[in-house]
Amino acid sequence: MKNKILVTGGCGYIGSHTVVQLIENNFEVTILDNLSNSQENVIDSIKEITGRKPYFLKCDLKNLKHLENILKYHKGFDAIIHFAAHKAVGESVQNPLMYYQNNLTGLINLLASAKKYKIDNLIFSSSATVYGKPKSLPISEKNKTQRPSSPYGNSKKVAEEIIEDLAAASKDFSAISLRYFNPIGAHKSGLIGELPTGIPNNLMPYITQTAIGLREKLMVYGNDYPTKDGTPIRDYIHVEDLADAHVKALSRLLNKNQESNFEVMNLGTGNGFSVLEVIKTFEEVTQQKLNYEITQRRAGDVPELYADAKLAEEKLNWKADRTLDEMIKSSWVWEQKARKQS
Repeated sequence: MKNKILVTGGCGYIGSHTVVQLIENNFEVTILDNLSNSQENVIDSIKEITGRKPYFLKCDLKNLKHLENILKYHKGFDAIIHFAAHKAVGESVQNPLMYYQNNLTGLINLLASAKKYKIDNLIFSSSATVYGKPKSLPISEKNKTQRPSSPYGNSKKVAEEIIEDLAAASKDFSAISLRYFNPIGAHKSGLIGELPTGIPNNLMPYITQTAIGLREKLMVYGNDYPTKDGTPIRDYIHVEDLADAHVKALSRLLNKNQESNFEVMNLGTGNGFSVLEVIKTFEEVTQQKLNYEITQRRAGDVPELYADAKLAEEKLNWKADRTLDEMIKSSWVWEQKARKQS
């Protein structure tokens, strides 16, 4: 029998790419999504890529009664992959309560419902922001988590602590928290990718939307950081590499290969690129000139983040191997296709 997997936020950017790889690895997928920052037509794109349509249920995790009714009716899930969350650093600084209410209430409701209906395996979509401003680089899992500089990051840190406490209290429950660095890129088909509503909070869709003429100019938030060119440095990872890691982490859980009930792993390339380096590489790869302007720093940003991802390589037999050029090319193909369809 196929393993049944519940994917919350499965219509979103990382969720949809992971759903594709789950289907391609013969898992039976049900998506839960409230469509607050995604579109239902992603389901059709997933079917076009894989030949199979995942089951879709519209649900807001903050509605405990609705969630419990779904899990009561749709039985037999072997694991949950939990992506559903608000994720914009700047917005979280402006509206912290919205972030805590959505990201933490949703998680607690999901865990309580999973416990009630005996779904004992969880993969949690976490973030490198849980490390706060790192004292040393590259960042390994041995780095202590610190109070992040944004409510978004703090919601991920607190969420991990909640999951860890549940894993300690329940011998049947197991979880892996995957701490992403900066996902970019799109599926090689060009049929799914990052399509945020409003002005993008992440660099790559801001770049591609500017290049295609949707935005007048790209704002670069600060050039006075203590980095090689003054702009923030991040570890960019292709979303398809990221999706592959989720499938491998899921197999680790289902095969009971964990060394403890709660594990954390970094997902990154180990290479850092500055904002200006990404802009320059985009211009070289696509032959598109970008209109950009340096402005003041954005609240909640830290100067430099890049990963030590050796643990995921060792435990999951996984390594990010797509290059920055590949990430940028796929993002640009996706942006052009998406605008033709809209």
